[in-house]
This record gives sequence, C-alpha cells and structure tokens, in this order.
Amino acid sequence: MIALLDYGAGNLKSVHKALAAAGADVEVLQHPDRIRESRGVVLPGVGAFDDCLSALQRQDLLAGVKDSIMAGRPFLGICVGYQALFERSEEFHSCAAGLGIFKGRVRRFPATPGLKIPQIGWNQVHLSLPNNPLFLGIPDHAYFYFVHSYFPEPEEASIVASRTDHGVFFASSVWSGHVFATQFHPEKSQSMGLRVLKNFLDFCQSA
Repeated sequence: MIALLDYGAGNLKSVHKALAAAGADVEVLQHPDRIRESRGVVLPGVGAFDDCLSALQRQDLLAGVKDSIMAGRPFLGICVGYQALFERSEEFHSCAAGLGIFKGRVRRFPATPGLKIPQIGWNQVHLSLPNNPLFLGIPDHAYFYFVHSYFPEPEEASIVASRTDHGVFFASSVWSGHVFATQFHPEKSQSMGLRVLKNFLDFCQSA
C-alpha cells in the first residue's frame, strides 16, 4: 500500500489517479496511524508553504512524515511537498518551519524582464545524478510540467538530482537514499510522469 497524504490542500485526485495508473494500491490518509503499514509515502502539494506545514501539523501528519522518513520508508514529495522538506521559505514572509530533512531555503524566482512568474507549463529537466532510481528510463532533457513561483535552494549540492532553467537554474528534483522529491508534477507530465511514478513504486517494492 502507498500512503497518499491528504492535508486538505494537495493535488490529491490527480495524484491518486496517476499512482493508480502506474500500478499502485493507494490509500488516502488524513491521520498518521496507518503510515507505518505503507510501503511508501507520497506528499503532494498545491498552494502555499505555510498552509501546507500548518495543515500537516493540525492533522498530526507532520510528525508522521518525519518519523516515516527517519524509519527509512520510501518517500516522494511533489511541488510544495518537495519544498516542505527544507528548513524555511521566503513565501509571503513565511514563519512556518519546514520539515528540515534537507538544509536550505525555498526562494522566489528573481524578478527578471520577460520572465513569467509563476512558471506554468512544460520545461526541460537536466539530470545530474547517475543511477537515480526515480529517473530510470527517463532521457536527459525530458520535459515535465511545472506550476510554481518558488523553488528550493539546497545547501548540499550532492542531493540535487536535476536542474531546470527558468531564468535561473534551480534544483527541480532531489534524491537522498530513500527520499525523492520533484518540483514538477509527475501526475501532470503524461508518459514521462507516469514513468517516474512507476519507478518510485518499483523502488518501494524493492526497499
């Protein structure tokens, strides 16, 4: 079973549908009780950093996510679910603390003439870590779908699994051991996105 965390603001229906299409037995969880029974955890995200962290805290999912990651359970964060892994965010003068799994902050795209913010649409992903289980069978420079104005800036370059250019080159995904996260939306990225989700499910089975 794959635990899909519902904190009231994620892109839940699309992620559920895409995971099921990739072959997952998905259970939507609003409380942490059954996370320990799952083979892997997915934290989707749409909306603001503070809203996401506050909702996770209210539902006791924040500690559940941390405990699950520390226990070595495979984890996939998507969009704001990716940003939540870091220490803090610049978004709307954020005051919420992130999960702190990775060191670094979430920052806004710089104001650049001609640059559209938010980034909405397809963009290339330049792979930077060989043998990343999440990107098996994915060609370098493949296109994925993005919707965001903010992006994480990891302090540890060694976890950056891909970079994408939108005025600046930013970390569009990270990978460290059993933790994967993407700024792009696999559930909206057609065949390439389904391949990413299938790769995550395969990793969960082998972990």
